Amino acid sequence: MTARIFRSIFLVATAVLLACFILIFGMLYEHLGQQIQAELQTEAIYIAQGLAQSGMEYFNGLRGTNRITWVAADGTVLYDSDSEAAAMENHADREEIQEALTGGSGESTRYSTTFDERRIYFATRLSDGTVLRVSSAQHSVWVLIMGLLSPVIMIFVLAAILSGVLASALSKRILRPVNAIDLEHPEQSEVYEELSPLLSKIYNQNRVIDSQIEELQRKQAEFTAITENMSEGFLVIDDHTDLLSYNSGALRLLGAEAEISRRSVLALNRSEGFRKAVELSLSGEHCEQLFEREGRYLQIIANPVYHEERVAGAVLVILDITEKHARESMRREFTANVSHELKTPLTSISGTAEIIKNGFVKPEDIPHFAGNIYDEAQRLITLIGDIMRLSQLDEDSVPFEKGPVDLYELASSVLCRLEAAAGKRGISLTLSGEHAMVNGVSQVLDEMVFNLCDNAVKYNQENGHVHVFVSEGNGHVTLRVEDDGIGIPAADQVRVFERFYRVDKSHSKEIGGTGLGLSIVKHGAAFHNARVALESELGKGTTVTVTF
Repeated sequence: MTARIFRSIFLVATAVLLACFILIFGMLYEHLGQQIQAELQTEAIYIAQGLAQSGMEYFNGLRGTNRITWVAADGTVLYDSDSEAAAMENHADREEIQEALTGGSGESTRYSTTFDERRIYFATRLSDGTVLRVSSAQHSVWVLIMGLLSPVIMIFVLAAILSGVLASALSKRILRPVNAIDLEHPEQSEVYEELSPLLSKIYNQNRVIDSQIEELQRKQAEFTAITENMSEGFLVIDDHTDLLSYNSGALRLLGAEAEISRRSVLALNRSEGFRKAVELSLSGEHCEQLFEREGRYLQIIANPVYHEERVAGAVLVILDITEKHARESMRREFTANVSHELKTPLTSISGTAEIIKNGFVKPEDIPHFAGNIYDEAQRLITLIGDIMRLSQLDEDSVPFEKGPVDLYELASSVLCRLEAAAGKRGISLTLSGEHAMVNGVSQVLDEMVFNLCDNAVKYNQENGHVHVFVSEGNGHVTLRVEDDGIGIPAADQVRVFERFYRVDKSHSKEIGGTGLGLSIVKHGAAFHNARVALESELGKGTTVTVTF
């Protein structure tokens, strides 16, 4: 803007200077013409007086720059200072001669293109009827300018430089208040009154923009708060698969670095399911795909984004379904195990009943076979009861109220119920510690302690030892069940709390049980917000600690 103002001022100053120069030369040229006319008139009067006194002889000693012509009344040239009179044509038709003969004096001006000058004539009639004419040449304006070209150019250059300096200073001075305007607070700026409407518009526009920015920032903060607190991954891409937006959940699930903007989303994961979801969504289709990354199962849901009936990009949501996949696997495994565990006793019951039905059993053997049916039925009842308890613990729908339970007394009662089974194998049962109260469901706590102690007896060695310890301290109650039995291999320790999992499946029927004991312990501890820890060494024994 400074350059434009400078250019405008400089051009105007130059144009004004040039116009003044032309006008001055024109006026000066006319003034010189008038001055020459007056000088010619004065000179003619002096010559007329000399001519009246001396006659023709007066011309002999006369020297001057102007041309003098003496013309008779009939137009014959009697004398001319520049040419031979006899050789000159008759001047009766000359304008100034005619005016002098009729009016006493005459003036005229004629322009010569040959000599690029104009000639000024003045004629006066003498007392004897002859006419005396004096003339002088005046060069044209261009001839005068060319004669003064060097000084005129110098003056013009100096004037142009001065105009440039003044224009530069003036343009900076004009723009100084404009450049000093605070666009953030234009109402506080002191500037030309003519700019007040503009500043008012800027101020109002700033308010509108600030309001829009605040609204956008608020929405951006809300969007960020929502997406950053999502456990799911969130990605927005354009129609060229370039990443436009994402949340930290997406980086975590895809294992990407912190700064991934303006990269192709396909660089984050190259699995077939991920790539297919991106391609189908950009083609305008809703798509759901599964893919695996580092042992975790992920689901991607992709939806196209339309703009003016054209696919402009896509929104991708990534879900971690590892736990869901694991639950599905566990459900299938549980279903298979339940089917197996139910089928085994039912097959035994069905076979025994069929033998009795067909009369293949002697009357004295019927009580034995009936006992087998009873044992298998009880096994079924126990299995179904354990499954129902596990279901109740899973759904947090235990049909009993929590209350204060003395864990020491509960452990003592459990050990009393196991004395007979332990005595058959010479296993000693001991209890130590102190009375400690736990807020819980006594039936669930009883089954938890019973399952731990029952396993310690079942998987112990002949003449082994089982020790139960109850203590309270640091705001926690601890139950510890120790045995010096066969122990659990390290590879199986992480799975012993799974449903129906048995370390030694070949002896499962001999040992008995449903395979759900430790699973009930695990879910019962979770129901009471307790922690379960297992330590075991093969051939040396096992210690299970429950901390409430």
